[in-house]
Amino acid sequence: MSAIAILFLVIAAVVVWGGLLASIGFLAARPEVAEYPEGGEGD
Repeated sequence: MSAIAILFLVIAAVVVWGGLLASIGFLAARPEVAEYPEGGEGD
């Protein structure tokens, strides 16, 4: 593999794993929705 291919592989891995860690952190901070919007029941 060339150096540019390895660089893009590392960048892609950081983006994917970083997004996963960010979403886990967000769900840990706010596990449930505090309040739902009006409507959607009994339509």
